[in-house]
Amino acid sequence: MFSYIIPNWVVPKHVKAISSTRVGGFSSFPYNELNLSIHVGDDLDLVHKNRQYLTKLTAMPSYPVWLKQTHSNCVEEVFYPPIDILKADGIFTQSDNIICAVMTADCLPILLTDIRGTQIAALHAGWRGLANGIIENALNKFDGEVIAWLGPTISDSFFEVGEEVIQAFVDADISMFQSFQLKQSVNKYLVNLPLLASKLLHKIGVTKVVNSGLCTFNNDCFFSYRRDGVTGRQASFIWIED
Repeated sequence: MFSYIIPNWVVPKHVKAISSTRVGGFSSFPYNELNLSIHVGDDLDLVHKNRQYLTKLTAMPSYPVWLKQTHSNCVEEVFYPPIDILKADGIFTQSDNIICAVMTADCLPILLTDIRGTQIAALHAGWRGLANGIIENALNKFDGEVIAWLGPTISDSFFEVGEEVIQAFVDADISMFQSFQLKQSVNKYLVNLPLLASKLLHKIGVTKVVNSGLCTFNNDCFFSYRRDGVTGRQASFIWIED
C-alpha cells in the first residue's frame, strides 16, 4: 500500500482525486504514520509536516481546504480558499485548483463530479450525515449528470449499530432496510454504508456510482476509529485542474 490511492472511476482528465492511507508520514504511535487531523491529540508540527508531505507528493496545485467536521449535513460552496476553517461535512466548488478535502477513520468519504468536470464535491458521510441528507444537500448544488466514488470505509462485517439507526433510515424509505443485517444478538444490526449511500444516490438519479470496496477496519493501511479507538485520520481529495 502506498501513501495514497487513485479512485478507479472514469471522469474528465482535468478532475483529479486521491484518497490517502496511513502509510509514509511522520506521526508516532498511535497516529502512525500519515495522520492528517489536528483534532485527535497528535503533535501538531507532525500533522502539518504530514499535510505538506502529501500535498507535495501528489502535486496538488494548492493547499487543501480543511473542514471542521461535526457529522452534520452541511455542504459549503467555496469560490476561493477560505481564510478560516469551515464548519461543515461537505465542500462543493466550481473553481479551478480548489482542493476539496474530507477526513475519515471509518465514515464513508464520497467524491462527486459532474460528467463535464465543471463541478465537484467531497463529503464526509457517516450514518448521521446519510440519514440527515448530506448527499441530497450536495447534489442540490449540481447541474447535470453526476458521477460518484465511494472511498475507504468500515465494512458491514464490523459496523454494528442499534435499532435507532435503522429507524432513522426506514422512517424515510422502507427500502433502506435492505442495507442492514440483523445480528444474532437482540436489536443489533450490521450497517453497509456503501450500500446505503448507493441507494440514496440512485434514488436522486445518480446511477454512475463506483465503490472502492476498501474496508478501513480490516486493513491496517487505513486508520479505523472502531478498531483502534485513539487513532489518526486519512483524507479524500478532489479538485479541478486548470
